Amino acid sequence: MHQSSPVTVMEVPAILNDVEGQSLWQEVQPLLDSDRPCLVLDCSQLQHVDSAGIEVLLRCMEEAMKRDGDVKLAAVSPACAAILELMRVDRVFEIFSTAQEAVRSFRAPGSIEAPVALPWYSELGGLGALKAAS
Repeated sequence: MHQSSPVTVMEVPAILNDVEGQSLWQEVQPLLDSDRPCLVLDCSQLQHVDSAGIEVLLRCMEEAMKRDGDVKLAAVSPACAAILELMRVDRVFEIFSTAQEAVRSFRAPGSIEAPVALPWYSELGGLGALKAAS
């Protein structure tokens, strides 16, 4: 696991079944308890995933969304991607080629400046523009 503030990247084990899934959940759960958790699950080592593993992934997403956060998957093998697609889980997660791409896809809070709302009567519009036009 490594932190790329405010995004955490967690490596998924080679096999994601009931036992390994519970182990992963134990590691991930404290990260999801924060406000607006941003988590990337690096699946580059993942070779096999079953329904219990899928359930853990969905549980991670559910907990993150409860706190206005997100979980993204990275480096999913074609075989695991096929399983995610068959179970229609690929529609729930954003999936990226690399962990770095997934990290970059998160926008830092406050990085987008809100447009300045000018009152309707300001000099740039409203009455000022009407007076100039008349």
